[in-house]
Amino acid sequence: MKKFISIIGILILSLSLLTACNRKNVDENLIRIGVSPKPHREIIELVKEDLEKEGIKIEIIEFTDYIKPNLALAEGELDANFFQHEPYMKEFREEKNIDIISIGGVHIEPMGLYSSKYDSIDELKDGSEIAIPNDPTNGGRALLLLEKHGLIKLKNNDSILVTENDIEENPKNLKITPLEAASLPRILKDVDGAVINGNYALEAGLIPTRDALIIEDKDSPYANIIAIRKGEENQERFIKLMEALRSDKVRAFIEKEYEGGVIPAF
Repeated sequence: MKKFISIIGILILSLSLLTACNRKNVDENLIRIGVSPKPHREIIELVKEDLEKEGIKIEIIEFTDYIKPNLALAEGELDANFFQHEPYMKEFREEKNIDIISIGGVHIEPMGLYSSKYDSIDELKDGSEIAIPNDPTNGGRALLLLEKHGLIKLKNNDSILVTENDIEENPKNLKITPLEAASLPRILKDVDGAVINGNYALEAGLIPTRDALIIEDKDSPYANIIAIRKGEENQERFIKLMEALRSDKVRAFIEKEYEGGVIPAF
């Protein structure tokens, strides 16, 4: 009986090793990448065929939030993701205690203040409600944008993690309302203004350089990155992915397609 159990154990172990080996071989030629719909999916779709010619198969999984793609990456459901900037990734990594890293930036999506009621920040009335993203890094980024254009003054503008509690001066008594970033275009008509991330603005049909009342400069430090698990950065599939994403083809596509709403970061 003991001998039989031992044989069964050996068979199970052998099958497990064989499965792991096969999975390893598949993974070397596959990148399951989580993306936001626009512009991230469009950019990945652009290079998908080029990578397939290099022997790398791309499987695109679309997400519409900023939480699940990092958790899915850390848990092994994804091999990479492409939706966030590095300050957000670092904050998320520390908060959730996960081991993910950036292997490089691809583009910048300038954040802007939009309004369906006003054409200029000078028209904002006393007590106007401004919605901002409710995650720490994008919320702080939004407040820094408002400060740069004189709408508020912050106690400490050296940190990207400032909150509405750090507002020192508020000449127009603006009501700052943090909400989920993805919901901001949908509630734009219900508030006086909303500071919206570039990808969500594009998805809503907004052109940042045309429709935003104020917008981040081209020197914004918030480049959108490719994130992977730490320790996998030297794998050939990811080296080829970054080469494809930082090509002249991608640069030309970004500059033509998004009219300044997306800017190459390479």
